[in-house]
Amino acid sequence: MPELHDMTASELARVLISGETTSVEITRSLLARIDKLEESIHAYVTVDPDSALEMAAEADRMIAAGKAGPLTGIPIAVKDNMCIKGRKTSCGSRILGNFKPPYDATVVRRLKDAGMVILGSANMDEFAMGSSTETSYWGPTRNPWNTEMIPGGSSGGSAAAVAAKEAVVSLGSDTGGSIRLPAAFCGVTGIKPTYGAVSRFGLVAYASSLDQIGPIARDVKDIALLLNLLCGHDPMDSTSVPREYPDFTSFLEKPVKGMTLGLPTEFFSKLDNEDVSRAVADARKTFEDLGIKFVDLSLPHLDYGIAAYYIIAPSEASSNLARYDGVKYGHRAEEYSGIIDMYCNTRAEGFGPEVKRRIMLGTYALSSGYYDAYYVKAAKVRTLITNDFKKAFESCDAIFCPTAPSPAFRIGEKIDDPMQMYLTDVFTIPVNMAGLPGMAIPAGFSRDGLPIGLQLIAPHFKEEVLVQLSAAFQRETDHHLKTPAL
Repeated sequence: MPELHDMTASELARVLISGETTSVEITRSLLARIDKLEESIHAYVTVDPDSALEMAAEADRMIAAGKAGPLTGIPIAVKDNMCIKGRKTSCGSRILGNFKPPYDATVVRRLKDAGMVILGSANMDEFAMGSSTETSYWGPTRNPWNTEMIPGGSSGGSAAAVAAKEAVVSLGSDTGGSIRLPAAFCGVTGIKPTYGAVSRFGLVAYASSLDQIGPIARDVKDIALLLNLLCGHDPMDSTSVPREYPDFTSFLEKPVKGMTLGLPTEFFSKLDNEDVSRAVADARKTFEDLGIKFVDLSLPHLDYGIAAYYIIAPSEASSNLARYDGVKYGHRAEEYSGIIDMYCNTRAEGFGPEVKRRIMLGTYALSSGYYDAYYVKAAKVRTLITNDFKKAFESCDAIFCPTAPSPAFRIGEKIDDPMQMYLTDVFTIPVNMAGLPGMAIPAGFSRDGLPIGLQLIAPHFKEEVLVQLSAAFQRETDHHLKTPAL
């Protein structure tokens, strides 16, 4: 049997049920891996070994009693913006540095009910605002393939933990690419489900109309298992859609011959990186060999996606982050004269530069005299982008494109150039604007040995199409089986 930390969730489930190992043994293996690598990777904000081992022992009791599910006993990392009762949930920010939620997020409750083992909270860009996990108050996460490189963001800790085998699987959140970008940069698999498919109750809000929780894993099979657990209606979330979801694992072996993938002209016209172009071309050839047809299509309003996103998301952030004022919970400045001064000093101390930048952008866009010119116009563009996708799906089952315009870049390379950083999301943002599901899967490596990700986009609530296509691709390729030499 391979090392326990080398195994996927589905592989570990088999040896757990057979009695070849225990959840406690698996958890100890992962905790030892964390101790060994965290100094160089920094995938976690907090790790709670005692709690993890208690959860593992309870999982072993569930297995012994014949009450185990497909993910019982599997260790998981949870992004630091999802509430875990009694554990620090900081959202990568000083302003929530000592916040311990009095309740679990719905997704966390589902993990616990399934007998999964929560190892700790994964590092992230502050309030999920970033593409590189460099804006975290707790310091940057590093890419396991090259620790001089960024892991992507904002769920960089979640992806790096899986890639470095410091977690079997993880949860991230995706507002403009924050699951898919880190998955692509770290050589793992990640999905942003349809908006409304997974409950956001207990997720610390950045942009409420765009945020969505999703899983990150080493292969599509584990993604399917997690989607089965996570997808479903939650009355605690007013945006959660009441509908039935299929067993996503039943699509893992379905043939893809005769399916059609769309090639959006507007995406490929922006692609000028040789490594990414080569990997995407190779991926297309793999799909063609599987009997998949490709059609060219146009998404004419895509060029306005980033501009509209950086009005809508900061506007919602300005509203959502107004609650962090030092009054009820979180950081409060020690020195102030009067309540207004306390507000100002608390927010000045508690928020980092990128969060302040986006709050100011959003406040300006929502201000009197500018609301119609900026926010309303951006909302109209969002509708046009959504309609572009709906029309495109009339001629294809899913859309095929890169996840990012380049492989991972160096830490510090773009942090002082917000415009260049924002353009990292050029292929992912439109998916959030339209509320669609998008999957990032490993598709090759650059000449420097850095992972490159392929993105597949499906119609609303068609996650099973992404599972079906990605599983077929992973049966024919071994990119997802390669791991960094740590």
